[in-house]
Amino acid sequence: MENYKKTKIVEKPCPLPFTNLPPDIIEMKVKDGSKIKNLMGYAIGKMELDSVRQILFTGSGKAVSKTITCVEIMKRRLKELHQITKVLFKQIEEIWEPIVPEAGLDALTVKRNIPTICVLLSKDALDPQEPGYQAPGS
Repeated sequence: MENYKKTKIVEKPCPLPFTNLPPDIIEMKVKDGSKIKNLMGYAIGKMELDSVRQILFTGSGKAVSKTITCVEIMKRRLKELHQITKVLFKQIEEIWEPIVPEAGLDALTVKRNIPTICVLLSKDALDPQEPGYQAPGS
């Protein structure tokens, strides 16, 4: 790969694994460079409002562990939260172009599956039969 440079990354859209989510749900998209203090300040502030009943945390790749940390902090600060966790894979395509086009090398397309986690936290009871469900305090 020393003769190539990455020119473009295309993320395939990945539908959320949850159905019947309210249209105004707060979705916290955790990135690898996100600061936990900033994420939690916003998320806890929103969840302390009576009007907000659910929050969704999502993270991919290196951000999966940071997403789990945020969820655990949220559950510790706000008791009685119901949780459903889903793990899936998001596909990305990397386009690699040759550094020296005259060398006769073709462009490469690399498809990778990136692990992604989606965690729904709710003040209201969720379906306990749903795979990935955790009751409050468990």
